[in-house]
Amino acid sequence: MKERYGSVRSMGVLTARLMILACLAAGAVQAQAPQSQGPLSPPALSQAPEASSGRIAQQGARARRMMVATANPHASRAALQILREGGSATDAAIAAQMVLTLTEPQSSGIGGGAFLMHYSPVGRTVQAWDGRETAPSGATERLFLDAQGKPLAFFDAVVGGRSVGVPGVVRMLEAAHAEHGRLPWARLFEPAILLASQGFEVSPRLHRLITIDRHLRKDPAAAAYFYDRQGQPWPVGHLLRNPALADTLGQIAKRGSLALHSGPIAHDIVEAVQRHPSNPGVLTERDLAFYKPVVRDALCTPLPTPRANYRICGMPPPSSGAIAVAQILGILQAAGAPRLADAQGELQADGLHVFTEAGRLAFADRNQYVADPDHVDVPAGLTDAAYLRERAQQVGERSMKTATAGQPERGRPARQATLPPMNLEQPATSHLSIVDARGNAVSMTTTIEDAFGARLMVRGFLLNNQLTDFSFAPRNAATDGKPPTAVANRVEPDKRPRSSMAPTLVLDEHGQLMMAVGSPGGSQIISYVARTLWLTLHDGLGIQQAISLPNFGSRNGPTELETGMALEVQQQALLARGHEVRRIEMTSGLQGIVRRCALRQGCWLEGGADPRREGLVIGD
Repeated sequence: MKERYGSVRSMGVLTARLMILACLAAGAVQAQAPQSQGPLSPPALSQAPEASSGRIAQQGARARRMMVATANPHASRAALQILREGGSATDAAIAAQMVLTLTEPQSSGIGGGAFLMHYSPVGRTVQAWDGRETAPSGATERLFLDAQGKPLAFFDAVVGGRSVGVPGVVRMLEAAHAEHGRLPWARLFEPAILLASQGFEVSPRLHRLITIDRHLRKDPAAAAYFYDRQGQPWPVGHLLRNPALADTLGQIAKRGSLALHSGPIAHDIVEAVQRHPSNPGVLTERDLAFYKPVVRDALCTPLPTPRANYRICGMPPPSSGAIAVAQILGILQAAGAPRLADAQGELQADGLHVFTEAGRLAFADRNQYVADPDHVDVPAGLTDAAYLRERAQQVGERSMKTATAGQPERGRPARQATLPPMNLEQPATSHLSIVDARGNAVSMTTTIEDAFGARLMVRGFLLNNQLTDFSFAPRNAATDGKPPTAVANRVEPDKRPRSSMAPTLVLDEHGQLMMAVGSPGGSQIISYVARTLWLTLHDGLGIQQAISLPNFGSRNGPTELETGMALEVQQQALLARGHEVRRIEMTSGLQGIVRRCALRQGCWLEGGADPRREGLVIGD
């Protein structure tokens, strides 16, 4: 993999555009009130990473020149304003991320990491920008083991300094801006700085999540910010100001990533991590100072459909997202290319059966082989067409229930690296898709891992708990007289934990952009993205219709169907085929943009936002 890191461009002086920015700071779009639900149990395979907060009707959008789809209206408006000023898709993504740090703190922020896919119409090139967090240099494979050598319980690992990885999103965005930015770096921070200073209204979703979280109050800074003096969560509509974050963003606007990765802010981050009263970590100022983003070769695979031939481009390892999505799509193709939905948008049981079987096969390979490629030799051939045709032969009339990993490299023994279910990711994550007026596009998935991360607030932002994306158990037990084998995704110094994030760009056979899409949702991201790609590219549905349909999938366990949706007919058909079916919350956050063209109408952009969150898609 090649590595590049560009120096940041000269920073502009923070200027006042109060009339424009005041419009951006206007009140949030009102969401439907969340349905009443009981307290959440600890993360489990059957639970979504972020709790449901009801559905918001989404109509989708059309535009001719530029479009933004993010998980929060403030972020979408800020990004669109940047595009209107002549900014690039990368510029708009930076502005959106800074606003999301404020308005969607449970999901992402400058204390976390991100993967960014970038498309340029000049040369029709795709880049994969890796801003994933890394393990501190002092971390060992025993990081999440107790004194007896047993894996810690999930929240015993998450809450506190132990789980905090070196954040990477700001430094990655800085490097991407050096290559693709058009507006001054400092300009991109102004919407978030103004909004943090003037305040924004607590949304129904944020209120719901701070109400049910059992750990956020343990951190004094977080408790003082998210709750009143009686410890009650701020109500919907409360004007929430964050002057500490405004100051932090102002420093980053002036000094670039150095303001976060060195000096007083870095010192405070390390102090919070190392001096946590019950669960300290090993992050150091040196770890922060020496973090580097990586530009990787995008993983692009073909997808022939009855309508056209496409190339699906996504993030390679340390993400398992693009590999698993490509495997699911390839197995669907090899297994007869069934429809997931008919022309009216009714989900088809035959397609659901094949899709969930493909998911089982993909997750078996994912757990066996995929980890940070700088530390683990990820086998070649996982997405080869011949290998996927071979895997597809295992899809029969009845469910296989549990798949085993294949052998993409003949003659090479399969690595015993399967992870226990407790290590399926539980990230709080967000996604944004942006297309600018010049045809550049960004698909970025950004995260702090669990909802509200490590529950550590420093200078107005939350720190990630990304290290819990590593396997807690570094080695598998000895079997059949064989010694224990190392888990590919075990903790190692400076290593990036495996991810399921799958920011995706779709190109047509001429290399032109056709689609930008992605989603939060932990390990379920893979199914969310794969099913949306198939529904739009193969089945011909509109992007908003595809996003709004019920979620479904399998992570090599039960067949999961979204609860609260009319899927009784499909459920009975799957049960008849031997599936173990679970109805669970599947809180995706899909944000997608599709480029459409027609004779005598020209080309336009069509966008969709997930009704399960508070997203907004807008454009000109």
